[in-house]
Parts: sequence; structure tokens; C-alpha cells
Amino acid sequence: MIERIESGARMSQAVIHGDTIYLAGQVGAPGESVTAQTTAVLAEIDDLLARCGSDRSHILSATIWLADMSDFAEMNKVWDAWVAPGAAPARATGEAKLATPDYRVEIIVVAARK
Repeated sequence: MIERIESGARMSQAVIHGDTIYLAGQVGAPGESVTAQTTAVLAEIDDLLARCGSDRSHILSATIWLADMSDFAEMNKVWDAWVAPGAAPARATGEAKLATPDYRVEIIVVAARK
């Protein structure tokens, strides 16, 4: 069975298949700082995972896109304070043009259900 959360014509915010949860790329408020956007994205990830029966300690992998790799340290400061102790997921970070120039951080997560 496949369950879709906040599903629209183009995409769903989350898709659950078996015990695996796939989140769409999450972005923060356009034009905010990298710190503010990362904080907002991680809060949205927490909310979506809770709605799907999981939490940050069950994240399997994270893909992080930055509009500018010079923001890597600023984003990591927020990430490092948020990630569950002893449960760091597999992770990759890259630079990419995001949907609009006002987005500076996008994070995509795959997690297991509790």
C-alpha cells in the first residue's frame, strides 16, 4: 500500500511505502537567512515525520541542496544542533539552483517508521 500526505496534482509532501517515508524537498521562507531557512525546513521535517509515524532519529538519508556552498558552515551549525544524537543519517550536500533565487536551502529526507 502507498499512502500520500498533502498530495496535489504535481507532488506530495510525503509518501509512505511499507515502513519507508519519502519526504519532498522542504524549503523555508524565501528571502530569509540560511539559518532561518534551515531552521524552518527542519521544523517542517519534524512535523511531516510525526504525521507519518516517525521522527528525526529514524532518518535514513538526507540530501541537502544549497544555492551557494559558501553557506555550508551556516547551515551545518543549525543541522548539527538538530540531528538526533547517535542517529546521524547518511547525508550528501551539494550546490544547485533552487526553484527561486530567494530559496537558499532545500532538504530531502528518507526515513523509517518507528
